[in-house]
Amino acid sequence: MSKILVTGGAGYIGSVAASVLVNKGHQVVVLDDLSTGHKDAVDPGASFIEGSLLDVSALERALQGCSAVMHFAGKSLVGESTQKPDLYREVNIGGTKNLLAAMKSSGVERLVFSSSAATYGQPTADLITEESPAAPTNPYGQTKLEIDQMIGAAGLSAISLRYFNVAGALKSAHGWFSERHTTETHLIPNVLKASSDAPLKIFGTDWDTPDGTCVRDYVHVIDLIDAHILALEKLTPQHEIINIGSGAGNSVREVISASEKVLGRKIPTVEAARRDGDPARLVASIDKAKKLLGWAPTRDLTAMIEDHHAAQG
Repeated sequence: MSKILVTGGAGYIGSVAASVLVNKGHQVVVLDDLSTGHKDAVDPGASFIEGSLLDVSALERALQGCSAVMHFAGKSLVGESTQKPDLYREVNIGGTKNLLAAMKSSGVERLVFSSSAATYGQPTADLITEESPAAPTNPYGQTKLEIDQMIGAAGLSAISLRYFNVAGALKSAHGWFSERHTTETHLIPNVLKASSDAPLKIFGTDWDTPDGTCVRDYVHVIDLIDAHILALEKLTPQHEIINIGSGAGNSVREVISASEKVLGRKIPTVEAARRDGDPARLVASIDKAKKLLGWAPTRDLTAMIEDHHAAQG
């Protein structure tokens, strides 16, 4: 088994990745500055270094003896990125430049990067393929696109996984690894915590979709990490970009209905105006993931909701 650096391994997706890798017998080093991550989210079987991608010495220590990197660290709130674009460039792009330089000096040539569907911007087709135009509509998506391009120019054996909406949780012997955000922007957590005092806002009910609400592509976090591990195993001396999603999509009303079945109660909602920049539909084509990785999701929307609900206690 190899030694793998997981950047951002105290965050939601990174902590699941670190735990799955530990359970598969890998040596895992987690590097996280805990700006949004949580120390208690790091699997006890992993080594932990508190540090930022902007701290070159911490990066060099974290990479010692590693043969590969899973890169999750970075700023990831779309709204915040529009308010603080310079911060997002400094942390996401500057931090990744430091990581790539440290990898080169350490002789580490294998990388799986946590990219994003935000690189595509407004979709031009019902299914977004890896050949779809990349035209980000916010600074967060722009940083992810520029990182993909940097990785492509670095001459690494690398895969950028552009994923869509991640949900669910991982249950391990050490407890649940799940979402914990100070500012929650994801639909499923917000649906589950909606109450009569704070009903869920449905932003637009007149979209050109079957039920009038936006359609998004959801993937279970465990399926997502399975894709990362397959990507690590399938790395070749080039850079690939691969979409990770369900290949289908669910509307806001469908998420609400599925959540009501899981909770056994009605979800309070209120209709609100459309948000600027929201597309009606964002759904991935996952043909390339199936072909190159042999990957397809195995957990459905109900499993995502059930696991998130159980993890929140």
